[in-house]
Amino acid sequence: MSVDMNSQASDSNEEDFGEDPGDIAAYYEGVASDVEQQSADSFDPEEYQFTCMTYKESQIMLTEEVNTVAAALKVLPAVAKLILVHFHWQVSQILDRYKSNSSLLLSDALVQPSSTCRSVTASQSLQCGVCLQVVRRDSLLALPCQHSFCKACWEQHCTVLVKDGMGVGISCMAQDCSLQMPEDFVLPLLPGEELKDKYRRYLFRDYVESHFQLQLCPGADCPIVIKVQEPRARRVQCSRCSEVFCFKCRQMYHAPTDCATIRKWLTKCADDSETANYISAHTKDCPKCNICIEKNGGCNHMFNLLTDFCWMCLGDWKTHGSEYYECSRYKENPDIVNQSQQAQAREALKKYLFYFERWENHNKSLQLEAQTYQRIQEKIQERVMNNLGTWIDWQYLHNAAKLLAKCRYTLQYTYPYAYYMESGPRKKLFEYQQAQLEAEIENLSWKVERADSYERGVVGGEGELSASDRGDLENQMHIAEQRRRTLLKDFHDT
Repeated sequence: MSVDMNSQASDSNEEDFGEDPGDIAAYYEGVASDVEQQSADSFDPEEYQFTCMTYKESQIMLTEEVNTVAAALKVLPAVAKLILVHFHWQVSQILDRYKSNSSLLLSDALVQPSSTCRSVTASQSLQCGVCLQVVRRDSLLALPCQHSFCKACWEQHCTVLVKDGMGVGISCMAQDCSLQMPEDFVLPLLPGEELKDKYRRYLFRDYVESHFQLQLCPGADCPIVIKVQEPRARRVQCSRCSEVFCFKCRQMYHAPTDCATIRKWLTKCADDSETANYISAHTKDCPKCNICIEKNGGCNHMFNLLTDFCWMCLGDWKTHGSEYYECSRYKENPDIVNQSQQAQAREALKKYLFYFERWENHNKSLQLEAQTYQRIQEKIQERVMNNLGTWIDWQYLHNAAKLLAKCRYTLQYTYPYAYYMESGPRKKLFEYQQAQLEAEIENLSWKVERADSYERGVVGGEGELSASDRGDLENQMHIAEQRRRTLLKDFHDT
């Protein structure tokens, strides 16, 4: 990669710490089979079976489970739904617990008063317990807990909560009573069909979100529901809007980092935003001539007329091939626990900046390599339109750019993983595999950018790569993907 010797600091304040979701979905898919053809070992640690269901299909599935529980427990379907929500729709567990102790099951699910609670008999008073108005007996309503309130107060209670977005979870108005209101109790109390429709949508949302096998697609206004057999922190993609996300936490896919760790990392990045903005300027001084430089591509191999060097550590690139382990590994100070609090705080900041700079660098590289991918797409289309080969003739470039993004995306998320990882033999193994993956990704990035330069006529005139160069590129794709899979197989165990 060449460098711009006259560049100024970029507008990093306007950049997000994450990545553009629209880009990742487009080039993460479609290259696995091509790489697998080159290897007998086709094991993919990210393989995950899931189904995309429409609103109607998911309603049918939920209704079948409701009917099963309602029949077995001899309760109304609306009550069965509350029980299912409480136990995350694990039907076999509910049936086993019901056989063991039916009363305890119903009280745990908050659909029946607990036997240990103070007994409440049906009130003989005609006074509402909320508004204290004396009303007609047929205007007093009560749940199985027998706490009676007038219909107007129940209506107000339900209306306010539904307008606030609540579906499941509306409970009795009595103090210290958590008995849940089933939907067939709430619906008649809501004024107008519009509010009733909102309530039904909120109920569906809560039913899906509480189901251990289901997740709503987080795409904007997308009605698709993802179903899996075993809930895990794995990558899923919506068939309707192409949104890619982690099934377990519904956030951007983040292997090998687990859901809790990536939440901590992103929160820390947001809290330290000023420091992050300073680092995110993406400019450094050339180690040879001290002129301000900026990366204009994804590869970390920087070169100009005076020197070749690594963007991350500014070390000589000629010896860098054997030093990736040192470049990506943070060197802990073993004596820091014996030093002052100020020294420990400086060390903590130094460690965070080390990992954050690498995290942000790979995010920036992803964005720059997305531009390379787009150029390759356009060039392939142009050549096919001009009868200079078919799509198949040029697809290797398309696959290489997609695989590069896939590998770098995984590499980016290794840095939060390493930041929170405890020191020890396992961390050393992780850092070694991380460095190996990083080295192969940089080699692949260099080859993809070189191929892109050939196609644009920047290197050696207009034309295609030689057969040996193409074979070298495809071999590098295989090596990089195998490194990525090995790391995920050993460390993505959530």
